[in-house]
Formats: sequence, C-alpha cells, structure tokens
Amino acid sequence: MADFMDFPTARERILTRGNTTIGVIPELCLVSHFQVGAWEILYRPAETGNVKRWGLPLMIPNFAHLKNGIFIEKGTTLPTHGFGRNLPWNVKELEQTRISLRLESSEATRPHYPYTFTFTATIEAGEGTLTYTLSMENRGDETMPVAPGFHPYFAIAQKDKPKLVTDGPRGFAVSAFHWDTHPPDNAYPFERQVTADFPRRGTLTITELPCAGHYSLKEMQVWSEPDSAADHAFVCLEPIVTRADGLNRPQDRLNIAPHTTHTLTLQLTAEPL
Repeated sequence: MADFMDFPTARERILTRGNTTIGVIPELCLVSHFQVGAWEILYRPAETGNVKRWGLPLMIPNFAHLKNGIFIEKGTTLPTHGFGRNLPWNVKELEQTRISLRLESSEATRPHYPYTFTFTATIEAGEGTLTYTLSMENRGDETMPVAPGFHPYFAIAQKDKPKLVTDGPRGFAVSAFHWDTHPPDNAYPFERQVTADFPRRGTLTITELPCAGHYSLKEMQVWSEPDSAADHAFVCLEPIVTRADGLNRPQDRLNIAPHTTHTLTLQLTAEPL
C-alpha cells in the first residue's frame, strides 16, 4: 500500500462502535472505510489513490449516465453519476458513531439541475453495521425529479470473484460471467435485501430499510472491472432507484412534491468469519 493511502488519511473522519470502524471523507460525501473486526469490507485504492474507485460514494441526482448527457425535461446536461461526488458537502453533525453531511443547491448546481434542494446524508456505525440515510428536501415550488444510487466497491481478490456466493439479485448468476475479461455490468430487480458470502472474509447483507412504510431502491447494478484495469479487486452490488437514464423516465425516478422531503435508508451488515 502506498503510504499516502494508509488508513486513516488526514481527510477521513472516523466513526466507531464496538468492533465497527467507518471512515468518511466529508467534502466528497464518500464513505471511505467500513471495517468489522479484521474484515475491511470496502475497496481502498491502495496503489492508485483513485477517488473514483473507492469505498461507498453517493450518486446524486442521477445514477449512471443520461442519454447523450442530456436531462431532457430541462434541456440541461448532467455528468455520469451526477454532481454529488464532485461538489463539497458540509458537516452538520459529528459524533463518535454518526456523521451528517449536507449539500444545498447553489450557483454550481442550478445551471445543470434547476431545483432548490437540500440533500442530507447521515452515516451511522452500529454493531457490525453501517446505516446510511439519505434525505432529499425539495424547497422549491415545482416537483423535483431525482434518481440517486449507492455505488459500493466491496473488496474481493480477483481469484475469489468466481467463488462469490449470493442469494440475489434475482436473475444474477456469478457463474454467468468471465470475471477476468468480461465482468458483469447489468441491472437487476432489488427486492429489499441481498446477502453475499465473500470467500475467507464473511457474510455481507445489503438491505433497504423502510422509511414511512415505503421502499425506494428498486434495482441493483452489478459491476466489476477486468483484471487488466489498474483498480479491479472489487465487486459492486449497487442499490439504486433506477438504472441509467432514469432521470429521464418519470415512471421510474422519484418525483418529490414541492416543499416535501423524501428519505431512504440503506444498511450494510457484516458478519466476519
């Protein structure tokens, strides 16, 4: 590991509870570290330092790309995976076990996404758990469309990818892919929970918790890199509202009414061997 990537770096804020340790880089809204016991669950780009291949970033207001990069409803452009990971978030609360971060609409966001909003991300360490609550407040007078997603990079050695055992998402089969040269990059239905057994590491459960009796994360993107990529020792099991170009599909995205807030919660539970 390159010394500059030793955990924790100067930018990381640390949350702890029992044998659980979480690292967060606030200005990127990036969960950079999740460890239970000796198991370091999230991939860390130890050699490259590539922030685009690290931990658990939030993709907002859109997951993946829009067709031709265009947000049709407003005739504007948005980057792949939105602007949330490129703009500075502010720390609103920091305790031993939790941190709350906030991003508000600004002159940097309005030319691309002309809505008045407050996005709040709260990350909390529990006994063997990481709980991530995202609140999206529409402070404007028109309905605000949004289609966020979580993009966790779960650490796994290349040789172990074909040995991964999962109970979902429905339609996904580990054996259907040649992981060295043609790994998956597909969306599947996400039915509230997926469990994955990582060889020699433990069992990870990915769950959406209900908020006001509702669920928002309808799909799971499964993705990895071939072994020829500089960063590849991970598999991404990504709970998302909807797949690529979802912001342009009113029936698939979230449509938040004026002056209301929509909240969703993702929880990761790790049981080391």
